Amino acid sequence: MATLYVSPHPDDFRSLLALIAAEFCPSSRPRTITEDPPASLNARSRPTLVLGTGESDSVLSGASAVSWYLALQGKRAGVDTKQQSQVWQWLSFADNELTPVSSAVVFPLLGVMGMDKKLQQSSRAELMRVLKVLDQALEPRTFLVGESVTLADMGVATAVLLPFKYVRMFQHLYCPQFVKVLGKIALCEKMVPVTPKTNAAANGSHATPAAVDSVDATANGPPKTEAQLKKEAKKREKLEKFQQKKEMEAKKKPAAEKKAKPEKKELGVITYNVPTPSGDKKDVISPLPDSYSPQYVEAAWYQWWEKQGFFKPEYGRESISDQNPRGIFMMCIPPPNVTGSLHLGHALTNAIQDSLTRWHRMRGETTLWNPGCDHAGIATQVVVEKKLMRERGMSRHDLGRENFIEEVWKWKNEKGDRIYHQLKKLGSSLDWDRACFTMDPKLSYAVQEAFIRMHDEGVIYRSKRLVNWSCSLNSAISDIEVDKKELTGRTLLPVPGYKEKVEFGVLVSFAYKVDGSDEEVVVATTRIETMLGDTAVAVHPADSRYQHLKGKMVLHPFCDRKMPIVFDDFVDMSFGTGAVKITPAHDHNDYEVGERHNLAFINILDENGLLINVPPPSWYSGMKRFEARKAVLQALKDRGQFKEIKDNPMVVPVCSRSKDIVEPLLKPQWYVNCTDMGKQAADAVREGQLKIIPDHHLKTWFNWMDNIRDWCISRQLWWGHRIPAYFVTVNDSSVKPGEDMDGHYWVCGRTEEEAREKAAKRFNVSADKITLRQDEDVLDTWFSSGIFPFSIFGWPNETQDLNVFYPGTLLETGHDILFFWVARMVMMGLKLTGKLPFKEVYLHAVVRDAHGRKMSKSLGNVIDPLDVITGISLEGLHAQLTDSNLDPLEVEKAKQGQKSDYPSGIPECGTDALRFALCAYTSQGRDINLDVNRILGYRHFCNKLWNAVKFAMKTLGDNFVPSEKAKLCGEESVSDRWILSRLSAAVGLCDAAFKAYDFPAITTAIYNFWLYELCDVYLESVKPVFSKAEEDSTSQRQALVCRQTLYTCLEVGLRLLSPIMPFVTEELYQRLPRRRPQTDPPSISVTSYPDTEEFCWHSEEVDRDMEFIMSVVKTIRSLRADYNLTKTRADCYLQCIDSATASLVQKYSLQIQTLSYSQAIIPLTANQPVPEGCAVAIASDRCTVNLMLKGIIDVEKEVAKLMTKKGDLEKQMEKLTEKMSKSDYKEKVPVKVQEQDAEKLRQSQTELEKVKEAMDNFRKMM
Repeated sequence: MATLYVSPHPDDFRSLLALIAAEFCPSSRPRTITEDPPASLNARSRPTLVLGTGESDSVLSGASAVSWYLALQGKRAGVDTKQQSQVWQWLSFADNELTPVSSAVVFPLLGVMGMDKKLQQSSRAELMRVLKVLDQALEPRTFLVGESVTLADMGVATAVLLPFKYVRMFQHLYCPQFVKVLGKIALCEKMVPVTPKTNAAANGSHATPAAVDSVDATANGPPKTEAQLKKEAKKREKLEKFQQKKEMEAKKKPAAEKKAKPEKKELGVITYNVPTPSGDKKDVISPLPDSYSPQYVEAAWYQWWEKQGFFKPEYGRESISDQNPRGIFMMCIPPPNVTGSLHLGHALTNAIQDSLTRWHRMRGETTLWNPGCDHAGIATQVVVEKKLMRERGMSRHDLGRENFIEEVWKWKNEKGDRIYHQLKKLGSSLDWDRACFTMDPKLSYAVQEAFIRMHDEGVIYRSKRLVNWSCSLNSAISDIEVDKKELTGRTLLPVPGYKEKVEFGVLVSFAYKVDGSDEEVVVATTRIETMLGDTAVAVHPADSRYQHLKGKMVLHPFCDRKMPIVFDDFVDMSFGTGAVKITPAHDHNDYEVGERHNLAFINILDENGLLINVPPPSWYSGMKRFEARKAVLQALKDRGQFKEIKDNPMVVPVCSRSKDIVEPLLKPQWYVNCTDMGKQAADAVREGQLKIIPDHHLKTWFNWMDNIRDWCISRQLWWGHRIPAYFVTVNDSSVKPGEDMDGHYWVCGRTEEEAREKAAKRFNVSADKITLRQDEDVLDTWFSSGIFPFSIFGWPNETQDLNVFYPGTLLETGHDILFFWVARMVMMGLKLTGKLPFKEVYLHAVVRDAHGRKMSKSLGNVIDPLDVITGISLEGLHAQLTDSNLDPLEVEKAKQGQKSDYPSGIPECGTDALRFALCAYTSQGRDINLDVNRILGYRHFCNKLWNAVKFAMKTLGDNFVPSEKAKLCGEESVSDRWILSRLSAAVGLCDAAFKAYDFPAITTAIYNFWLYELCDVYLESVKPVFSKAEEDSTSQRQALVCRQTLYTCLEVGLRLLSPIMPFVTEELYQRLPRRRPQTDPPSISVTSYPDTEEFCWHSEEVDRDMEFIMSVVKTIRSLRADYNLTKTRADCYLQCIDSATASLVQKYSLQIQTLSYSQAIIPLTANQPVPEGCAVAIASDRCTVNLMLKGIIDVEKEVAKLMTKKGDLEKQMEKLTEKMSKSDYKEKVPVKVQEQDAEKLRQSQTELEKVKEAMDNFRKMM
């Protein structure tokens, strides 16, 4: 039996790693001893594993060697070579990255000395950085490598064990083997020096003083000598005495001494630590933290909202069927793919949709935002197939259809809810009890019913046509799954199934011989291999070069096939030779030419992309399509019919799922006849029944609907809704056998029995003579998405939800799926229910990066919104690329892009700031160039909001009671009237903008009100009112009115902002007193949205007066800045053009004095003289500002300063002018530098003029 020697110290993570690894070897678990190994073993350190006899060649020493051996025994080191390499990589990460910083953070608390001081100082920040990398790796998966615990998880878990116990909690792995070794670990509440206890798993041995230092020894080399340990013990003793002395001195110091400034906290480090069971209301009694922190603010609210049922349409009413005079708002989510994770496009969609939903809910409407998830046929099948191959080395065909579908469901149940959790993180107020999955029984039944009804009507039919075929997936794919890769010329592209890259972007010219003459016709193609399936050559009817060839044939070089020369308008005479080869079975344009001219359709490719039906030589048959490309080219050269190859800009169709080159292929498939449905959809918009916003998308809508093609809905997959259609074989000689593409031999039914009865009736035979074969294919995912707005409510059954919520109110989505999803919902809604699925469609823009580039993994600019919410280091962003499917060159390019855009990573911005930024960016009809720095700016706005409410609450006082209704009392000051006017204006702007889907107008109105009007002006202008509040009864009354005004601004301002920033507004709103505590709603999310009927105090006259007053204030501030009057207050004489203006200035004199930091405000009329010694500036055509400087500043000293400045500026300008006047300046100096020089000269000239003006003003005072 093997023996494992480990340290008795409970925090020796090296020994703990070995002990946990041993727990995974139940049949061969070694005996554990907590002593040093015998000297004869020559073991360098613990842990040490002695195998068998104990001879030197059977001894393993050190954590890595011992744990690797034990993990191999317990099958925890990876299932194959690749996984073993990944496990080793994570072990290195734990050793080299995690362990040093974990030790630096915790060892000082354990009394261990001798750590690197520099590392110690930055240890916490460094630990957070390293843990971010770990968090990113674990976000999409449960385990670091594979689908179960490996040594990678054990190594990383033990490396973060010390911070977990002694600093703060980090989420990580729990399983019985860990708990058995580590025991129950208590979460640390406060960093303090620690007295370690004995390791529960180490046979109960007691830790000696030396054991504390064994941690240090384990981490930093061989064990220390007794002399070294004594020396360190003395050092510790001295340190403790010094600490005690300092504490005694601190106690003796007088109480009045100035407090030391608290350490400045890092951005976003405040967390909510009050124990709150999930779904319970958050603690709002404790004081608010000093500054805004997303982590603190966003904790606990969502679970409470959800538990209280605020997101359900039933909230606050007995039945959803009851008539609501305020109306109904219903919107369904564009169902994200079950395989997906959020990107910024999703974040934009959800920010807009949730803001609208919350707004409608606050308006008192019966509101439902219905969540759901799409089964994503191809994407999900690809993910599970890769997983099967990676973990079990099996294909879906090895498992069989039923077992494979079971595996997909298993994967969906384990991983499929991830995107729902991400949506919750974004604050999305969806009714989760109504969440639907497109493969749920309810929705699957609706899909089956839709197919059967449309097939019975003849709208769905069978036909053999060209489809987009992916040879890798063995399936047809939709247009949206085809990426158009633009090439500028010859390019080598990787293709699945080919070792070498394949050449694209070239045009090959070759000649066809004209039958019966020496002439030849030269044609050109980008797909030379398809010439094996050519059945004609086409030229334009007006092309004079080929008129003499009418009725002639050309000869195929590899067989006796004679091919007609056809004349067709589609040919471009100016391209190449004006003659085009026609392959009707492998090109969409050629297919239509083939139909028009009744040409033969020769299919030369099978489903795997291998050649079939090809002329001799026989070795062509079975050859891969792109290998045939080379072979055909060589054969043409050998026959002397090759002409040339040249670069050719082109677009290559690439399957977005498999990265295979899409092949047009003739296949019998199911199609939807869209002609009538498309016309109905177009007419609905033309007649105003359906509104599309913004209206510049109408052109695209009509273009698609008026020229719509039939829709191929067959997909050769196993995961999805299997088509309820059956091919009929009649066992009766009087009925001739049918062909697959003949729709007459296909019937559909809800059950096989129903289909059999239909078939028997159609062919007039008894049911026992019918044999049925169900179609193996599944329906296109867009088919189930097309009926999503009514299938989620139980259609075709008459349900309460269907009656109340269908048709919906609004469909909000990106303009890129206007045709693929929106149009199909409209068509199928009209066809199957006779109603439009919604009344309005709002299409938002596409998110691009700060440089206007499309989001692309290879550019490194695809950002997970959760990274913006929680923050991520540059290393963390790099780690995401390493885990992606990009090739190494693209990874390096993407890393450079990330380094350029996010040199310090992405700071924590929080959900509210991200939502606000996305809404602020949403200008109709434009793409969104998203700059993360601007999102951070909105986080600072949250902080401003936070501080304003904190200050205001302190000003209101603990005993403040708001009036029951927001109203004017008639005693408001000019400042009160103005801020209430601005509040009413903001209410009006938000109301109008929400109705018009003008989100930037909403964010601008709210931002301006809070920042520039409430914080910058009103709160500053009323400070004197509160400072004098206790002077007399008039002052008290004025302060009370001011408090009511301030409360109204806070309460209404938060309600205005709530739909866009739900978390911070809830946090602050809960701290405010209520107008009617007994009856007011419990949450801001179900409180009424401010409307213009209640807040009708907007006064243009008051706004105009205050605008004039603020121009005066800004002029005074500008003058003060010019003369550097930072702290000194000066008298200000305001010379007004008339008595009315002077009266206005007098009325607002307190506000002007406060906001401009002036000593006194003295209004003067035009004929009153201004005292000498003033600096002058014009505020407007009605008022001139005169700031008294005499006696405040040393004029001679200021003039001397300005003289020096003037001399410096003149020298600088002279030098610059001399440089620019040189004869070779324009030729030698770069244009950019010339522009910079010209700007410098202009700035210096302006500055010089200002200096001279200031000198003149000062001289007048002398």
